[in-house]
Amino acid sequence: MSEPIIELKGISKSFGHNKVLDNIDLQIYRGEALGIIGPSGTGKSTILRIIAGLMEPDSGEVYIEGMKREGLIEDGGDTVGIGMVFQQAALFDSLTVEENVGFLLYQHSRLPRARVRDLVNEKLEMVGLPGTGDLYPSALSGGMRKRVSFARAIMSNPDNPKQGTEVLLYDEPTAGLDPIASTVIEDLIRHLQSIQGACSTYAIVTHQDSTIRRTADRIVFLYQGIVQWQGQVNEIDSTNHALIQQFMSGNVSGPIQVVG
Repeated sequence: MSEPIIELKGISKSFGHNKVLDNIDLQIYRGEALGIIGPSGTGKSTILRIIAGLMEPDSGEVYIEGMKREGLIEDGGDTVGIGMVFQQAALFDSLTVEENVGFLLYQHSRLPRARVRDLVNEKLEMVGLPGTGDLYPSALSGGMRKRVSFARAIMSNPDNPKQGTEVLLYDEPTAGLDPIASTVIEDLIRHLQSIQGACSTYAIVTHQDSTIRRTADRIVFLYQGIVQWQGQVNEIDSTNHALIQQFMSGNVSGPIQVVG
């Protein structure tokens, strides 16, 4: 297999006395769709934040295209653009859709406003929201806000390759959506992977069965801060691994401890 585009080696992270990640090794390969699953509170979102460079681990190393990362994303050392789609979309309520999607370019480029507007409209077309640039987030449904956050995450500066996204990180992108809206988002995630100018590599954290099956190719299962199992998504129904069987069936009896 080729060298991973992103690799975590021996990553550990604690919050107070709670050890969330315990010596994690994880790889993301170019062009793959990696699903990170497991019970709540097992460090899945923490892994995404460490990959994104928003949080430093207590120990261990992060490699981007084989080069060890020093510091956080703001230190500007990564050779790969990494975008993140947060669970609650995290849009700026006081800004229009256009201003949200074009935020990176408005703040950190010298592109003319008309050019930024064209790029924003291009990304909104990609996510199926043409003509929404003048709206505010309060006028959008939950699913539409998610799609706006996707458009913002894939925004790039054509004059500066470093201001672009090669890897997308999705943190529970279908959380809180009804089944139909979830299907729209799942289809969009796959669609963005396939089109030029979007993003062909991603990691997705999710609990939802349909999202796991429809958006992931390879699965990493986390429990108690440790990678307990990994394999292809089509193996989750045939494996005899007790943790996977319990998690996917939703059974309260099994090795996964049910809190409360």
